[in-house]
Amino acid sequence: MLFSSVFFISVFLPAVLLLYYLCPSGKRNYVLLLASYFFYAWGDSEFLWIMFLSILVNYTGALALSGSSRQVPRKLLLALFVVLDLLPLLYFKYFNFTLQNLSACFGFDYRIRTILLPLGISFYTFQGLSYLVDVYRNDVAAQKDPLKLALYITFFPQLIAGPILKYHEVERQIESRRETVDLFIYGIRRFTMGLGKKVIIANSLGYVADQIFSSPVDRIGTSTAWGGAIAYSLQLFYDFSGYSDMAIGLGAMFGFRFPENFNYPYVSLSISEFWRRWHISLSTWFKEYLYIPLGGNRVSKPRNLVNLLIVFAATGFWHGAEWTFIVWGLFHGFFILFEKVSGFNKPGGAFLSRLLHRLYLLFVVVIAWVIFRSEKLHDSFLFLRNMFSLLETDPLHPLSFYFTKWALLILAIAVIPATGVFRDLNDKTLRFRQDSNAQKLSFALFNAFCLFVLFLSLVLLAGKSYNPFIYFRF
Repeated sequence: MLFSSVFFISVFLPAVLLLYYLCPSGKRNYVLLLASYFFYAWGDSEFLWIMFLSILVNYTGALALSGSSRQVPRKLLLALFVVLDLLPLLYFKYFNFTLQNLSACFGFDYRIRTILLPLGISFYTFQGLSYLVDVYRNDVAAQKDPLKLALYITFFPQLIAGPILKYHEVERQIESRRETVDLFIYGIRRFTMGLGKKVIIANSLGYVADQIFSSPVDRIGTSTAWGGAIAYSLQLFYDFSGYSDMAIGLGAMFGFRFPENFNYPYVSLSISEFWRRWHISLSTWFKEYLYIPLGGNRVSKPRNLVNLLIVFAATGFWHGAEWTFIVWGLFHGFFILFEKVSGFNKPGGAFLSRLLHRLYLLFVVVIAWVIFRSEKLHDSFLFLRNMFSLLETDPLHPLSFYFTKWALLILAIAVIPATGVFRDLNDKTLRFRQDSNAQKLSFALFNAFCLFVLFLSLVLLAGKSYNPFIYFRF
């Protein structure tokens, strides 16, 4: 069940909200837990048992860790339950990839199995791991109520696409939270804007990107290749950030405050800054639970550089069992190393310097997204070759075939907010909006805009079948 579906918006969400607020506050977690199971079963009922297994492993693992006082047994217990947590993910996501590569190295035959990937397994596995480590570090107490832990693992607003919640971020909210009218209204607005980003922008640009990337690679001209790469770069941002906005909005409707997951990543001045702004919950997860345990920046400089490469290789591998994802992660990692060694991640204040860094960032990120988007490494090399060959000989279609008037309009609309213009305008008008009349006007205008976005999104959803969600792959 997609958030960006008519059934979710018109049936599932209103029903859950009604049941939630009709129940006394002490029973509302049960409503959310049952709704989360239903939400997951609707799209992937055959793998519901894996989620139950994850809850069982993390519940018993945390209790075992909290009951052990000796350091060595606690380390062994942590290692045991981390392995148990990872086993389903390793099998469903990485088994074929591992055997394929081993067979290629050692020359034995391996017939690929048909293994379906359980919905959201990468996200709820990482949440479970963070919980175990937090208990091991004594940052949080082990949750004695299995239903509360189950809610943390399965909560439907962020189950399939994040943000990846660390247990210490939501522990108190699961125990007790305060729902308010202001928070509920904020949640509706945030959900609506995320829906618009997904349905109006991401779907429109995704249709263009899919057409270009699915064309015969030897019939794609330079301008078309660049058009496809840019369309996909914006599609991915609006698709994923839109889903994160919807998740944050849904959480707010039920009294939860989720951390932000995106902060205008395409205005960054370096790859280092980009990863402080892109998929923030994932990058902070790897920082807290992999980079720092490896030694972080407390080790020698060569070891620190190796640690960074390990983290970015793992980041790529988390996204999928393909060499394209690993190379994509390492590609970012090598530029992180370049910036760290050269100091290029510290631009000066001059306009030209900042412009140079911004162009560098966009260039590197767009090239990396081509690798990320391609099915195989060879495909990405061919596509990149077309981007830099400066050849327009015998293209299958001209660029104007893919970028219709509607697509060009959406492209123009997409570029403006991605650059942070609205954020800057919001900051500059803060003093004006402190006036009570200006506040009322601003509130009314924004609500009218949200209604327009909701209406247009529902019209597009009702009239089109094209509604993919990229991160279902991960």
